Amino acid sequence: MENLLSRRARSHQASRIRELLLLTEQPHMMSLAGGLPAPEGVPIDLIRSAFDRAIGHIGATGSTALQYAPTEGVAALREQVAEEHAVRVEDVLITTGSQQALDLLARILCDPDDVIVAEDPSYLGALQAFRFAGAEVVGVPGDADGIDVDGVEAALAAAGPRAKAVYVVSNFHNPSGSVLSAQRRVRLVELAEAYGVVIIEDDPYGEIRFAGDRLAPLGAAGRPVVRLGSSSKVLAPGLRVGWMSGPAPIIGAAVRAKQAADLHTSSLNQLIVAEARADRAAFGAHLDTAREIYRLRAAALAAALRAELGDHVSFADPSGGMFLWCTVPTVSSTERLLEIALDKGVAFVPGSAFAVSPGSDVDHASAMRLSYATLDPAGLAQAASRLAAAVRTMEG
Repeated sequence: MENLLSRRARSHQASRIRELLLLTEQPHMMSLAGGLPAPEGVPIDLIRSAFDRAIGHIGATGSTALQYAPTEGVAALREQVAEEHAVRVEDVLITTGSQQALDLLARILCDPDDVIVAEDPSYLGALQAFRFAGAEVVGVPGDADGIDVDGVEAALAAAGPRAKAVYVVSNFHNPSGSVLSAQRRVRLVELAEAYGVVIIEDDPYGEIRFAGDRLAPLGAAGRPVVRLGSSSKVLAPGLRVGWMSGPAPIIGAAVRAKQAADLHTSSLNQLIVAEARADRAAFGAHLDTAREIYRLRAAALAAALRAELGDHVSFADPSGGMFLWCTVPTVSSTERLLEIALDKGVAFVPGSAFAVSPGSDVDHASAMRLSYATLDPAGLAQAASRLAAAVRTMEG
């Protein structure tokens, strides 16, 4: 039956991260791979009480939570997002996770061979969505302050009318952990206006800042920015509720594409998220707890890596999010290192999985993404010990 598949479907590869998650289900495996929230950071009591209130929403057709909803989303959650994003309610669309927002944007923006500019390395799920839509993703390097804006300008100029968007994870970039500086945020908006493209500002981690000052988002009313958010990292990924806001023509097209995809995101789950976030005291306390969990775990992993591997590794201490981007200069391939590490009972994601241009000079072959979110400090120390043993084995 494979001959029935479209060329696009036949050429699309599976996610390395999703494949690795299957391996991490083995009881002996310690995972530094997936960006799963800490089990202790999922607010079960808050979600349970939000569920009770959500199910009590009664409209003309009975329980609103159990009926079909408008494709755009339930009013309560759209109003919350509009207030947070400083936009009109009509410029907000609720999606089935922010991954669906990326898929919708790829489908409505990209014709085959159109260009999306993205930081290299970049979030694998975004690369998959853009490439499945037939777009060419052009990588631009970044540093601790985010994507190189001069490189973005050069890429936009080279692409000409094929350029459609610049994709950035503005806070605690996945996988590098970098934060886009205030100056670069301003410059990116200026470039978008000058070249007639849109910025896709993906921000699932912004609420998990545990060090430093919060920076203003790129997206706001009147700017050529589509801003994405999600409940997955701060409430529960199983709810599959995300959102997007942006210019009316883009949101309108995304609504039409979503109608063809799934009609609407789960009414019940939308109302659970809306009710949980509306309980400002409880939700704020939960966020404070989650931030402290991740602060302690980030510090624990960093300390363990330095103790176990010293100058054999290079990384920056995270100030938020869930990831530590680590380079092992003495290792030529973290793909090979992963094979050894799995035998020793620890998993991570090789840096090459996030390469925008695999096989190029910038393939991140000596890098790896380590998530500190799921394991407790003692578990992170043990995982670092296993990882160090794998590095020593590979170094010979």
